[in-house]
Amino acid sequence: MRKTKNTSLDTVVTDFILLGLPHPQNLRILLFLVFFIIYILTQLGNLLILLTVWADPKLHARPMYILLGVLSFLDMWLSSVIVPRLILDFTPASKAIPFGGCVAQLYAFHFLGSTQCFLYTLMAYDRFLAICRPLRYPMLMNGKLCAILVAGAWVAGSIHGSIQATLTFRLPYCGPNQVDYFICDIPAVLRLACADTTVNELVTFVDIGVVAASCFMLILLSYANIVHAILKIRTADGRRRAFSTCGSHLTVVTVYYVPCVFIYLRAGSKSPLDGAVAVFYTVVTPLLNPLIYTLRNQEVKSALKRITAGRGAASENK
Repeated sequence: MRKTKNTSLDTVVTDFILLGLPHPQNLRILLFLVFFIIYILTQLGNLLILLTVWADPKLHARPMYILLGVLSFLDMWLSSVIVPRLILDFTPASKAIPFGGCVAQLYAFHFLGSTQCFLYTLMAYDRFLAICRPLRYPMLMNGKLCAILVAGAWVAGSIHGSIQATLTFRLPYCGPNQVDYFICDIPAVLRLACADTTVNELVTFVDIGVVAASCFMLILLSYANIVHAILKIRTADGRRRAFSTCGSHLTVVTVYYVPCVFIYLRAGSKSPLDGAVAVFYTVVTPLLNPLIYTLRNQEVKSALKRITAGRGAASENK
């Protein structure tokens, strides 16, 4: 059980100091450039996916690619919540973040992260219907229903983020104010609370654990049925196409869920690996998503070729 700190409750923290990622001082410029390039590539890659889905009629008419476009939009915002602040750690700029800014960052991080979690589940459900219920797929998953499900994911993510932010910052913070992390996140901020945090740690474990475990189990259940259906496909080409489409999504789900489980189901502990693991799923995963979906998805590559060819033909006609 976390005990109350012996610090005067009359002192109120008005800002926090983000200590950032531990790093050798002589690598500061290199790390600044690495994370800056990662951020730019993440924004450009996801923007490319978003514009491709929007511009190609064959893609934006299909729920699978509508969901992919929403995922790219989420990745752009999640990266923007995390990486610019992380980049500042490698500059002489102040590492202070206002109390309200810390609240906003924690809310946005958990809002976008949990929405992404729900979206991965919808993407698995969409693939399950397309492969296991192909004849009924147009009725079971159409554009209108897809929009409703996406809206539901956004609302559920917002509720989740609000719960986590409210529970975390209802506690008194009276000093110290140094967050031993590169963002305002629950485990790191709770260590600074001047009150017992047992209830918060329990709620974090249950809430995030239930959300992540439920979504992950639904995804596994969907893919168990998908694999069973794929093995029944007689042609090798049909099996290859089905595995290629689902393989992209399964790869993304794996690199997203494993780090989350490592961090949030051990909320009361502190490991030097936490920062590195968090960087992987908050910084690297949004960069990998466009690469995975473009390199492994033949339809997206074909759409990019059609758009490029169309613009090339239009330029020649001029």
